[in-house]
Amino acid sequence: MIKVYTNRVNYQYDLNAIIKAFYPEHDVKVIDIAQIDIGQNEHENIVRVEIQDLKMDMYVRIDACEKRYVNQFDEIDENMTSVSKNRHKLTLYRNLCDYTGRTLPWGNLTGVRPTKLAMGILAEGLDDGSTVERLKEEHAVSDEKAWLSVDIAKREKKILDTVDCLDGYSLYIGIPFCPTTCLYCSFTSYPIASWREKVGEYLNALFKEIDFAANACDGKLLDTVYIGGGTPTTLGADELEKLMKKLTSSFDFCNVKEFSVEAGRADSITRDKLDVLKRYGVTRISINPQTMKAETLKLIGRCHTVMQVKDAFAMARSAGFDNINMDIILGLPGELEADVANTIREIEKLNPDSLTVHSLAIKRASRLSQWIEENGISALVNTDATMRIAREGALRLGMKPYYLYRQKNMSGNFENVGYAREGKYGIYNILIMEEKQTIVALGAGSISKRVYPDGNIKRCENVKEVAQYIERIDEMIERKRVLFADAE
Repeated sequence: MIKVYTNRVNYQYDLNAIIKAFYPEHDVKVIDIAQIDIGQNEHENIVRVEIQDLKMDMYVRIDACEKRYVNQFDEIDENMTSVSKNRHKLTLYRNLCDYTGRTLPWGNLTGVRPTKLAMGILAEGLDDGSTVERLKEEHAVSDEKAWLSVDIAKREKKILDTVDCLDGYSLYIGIPFCPTTCLYCSFTSYPIASWREKVGEYLNALFKEIDFAANACDGKLLDTVYIGGGTPTTLGADELEKLMKKLTSSFDFCNVKEFSVEAGRADSITRDKLDVLKRYGVTRISINPQTMKAETLKLIGRCHTVMQVKDAFAMARSAGFDNINMDIILGLPGELEADVANTIREIEKLNPDSLTVHSLAIKRASRLSQWIEENGISALVNTDATMRIAREGALRLGMKPYYLYRQKNMSGNFENVGYAREGKYGIYNILIMEEKQTIVALGAGSISKRVYPDGNIKRCENVKEVAQYIERIDEMIERKRVLFADAE
């Protein structure tokens, strides 16, 4: 445990995120400095950060090494009262770099959307090189990651320019069932074996929410549709048929640019299900191995084989799908560079149209947290080398990076990157990350976002638990009624 004492508790998230990035093996707790225990154990790991006007006083004692930093500032923010929050974060970051002898690829950035920052700087009229230098100067982002952000931001903008962000909207449908729950998963998902008898009730509640949303969005332009979860193809073919029929009869699909379905688990894919998806106009699916190492698949709780992944992919091709994404995760327990290289080789043989490369994120709500307590975090290896192996594989497949996001507690402090061939970019992925368009999200655990013309965003959430969603569906609808009440 590292205890962080500070007089700026409103910096809690940023302090936690930056220190945790340097010390992923430690829990980090931020405490108001007024609660400091003067007689605390001298072996306790602490960081003390005090900010007074134009000075930061920082004391660090971790693993018995002590050091104090006193930083004076001469720049003030637009309110003429103190240095900016980013300058405090940058100073904290640089002090920790000095203390640990390490740097982080994303510098002091703690948010999930680096490309949003790059896009904003480019919009000011700066060229690529100047934008890169600004990211490096203001946030200590590495040269490689700064250029990656700019490259993706420019590609995203071209795609966003084809979407009616002001008057259009996108639709998300959540199916919260999976064959099993993966070790690392914190999403809203429930093992289908335990919930099979409730699927019909769930769909009835979802259809009721669909009816409301279709009426509320009447006259609006629907740009993209994404069915996720969970694993939507956990539903039976007849259940998928009912869902697809309900969606396509309730909403106007005439202008839909992309209709995506997560068919993520190979053990949930059958030809009759693929035929249903194809018949109702699904244009993009994901078949996600996460790894092509059999031992790892077993460890993380995915009850399918590598061969099943290959067979499912071939089945999807034969069903006529020409836009297939595959997800992999870097930093899975026990996997090293050779394992990642093998996964990439096997994926290259399949020749998908896009590849999403995830850096493992450690979520408290997942079973992975318990696994780390028992086995140690050193078993999770994600490095520049493993990231490079995946990137070079995507480039050999003729793909370019088109969207990027980060999460807290990511292995190696890296990022998630989506690669795709020209014309195969996942439009919904960009929209959900850049928050440029309203997302109407239906189903348990989903979050709707209403984006206003001035860029302001309001949200409403559905409850995560399936039984609660079914029981409280009228309340979920009312939440959306309030969110969209004054929509024109």
